[in-house]
Amino acid sequence: MKLHHTTTQQYQTVTSYDADGVDINMSHHTTSLLVMPEMAPIDWPVSAFEALTTEHFDHINSLQPDVVILGTGLHQRFIHPRLSASLTERRIGVECMDNKAACRTYNILMAEGRKVALALIFEAPAH
Repeated sequence: MKLHHTTTQQYQTVTSYDADGVDINMSHHTTSLLVMPEMAPIDWPVSAFEALTTEHFDHINSLQPDVVILGTGLHQRFIHPRLSASLTERRIGVECMDNKAACRTYNILMAEGRKVALALIFEAPAH
């Protein structure tokens, strides 16, 4: 789905997405990544939802977001609370949703000026 261009383009904005990837400011990404409004997207070494570890969430915690939107792939799935304990201890909420909803929610929160982290999981294709 393509999204409309807005005045928030100086920030990292989801400009389109589909089942296979996401465009951040019209730059295409097909692997898991972390996005925050004021920094370039960075690779997030998560190959599958089941591969998530506390270290993945510690990495997000180091970015010091106010809220985390976790895109869990094509379907909404929920993480075990122990995975995000480092975030919970700092009162940082983690919302789990499918990637499409995560992209839309991130854009809304980012446009409101929130310090939101978008963590998207794109699973490596099975061989």
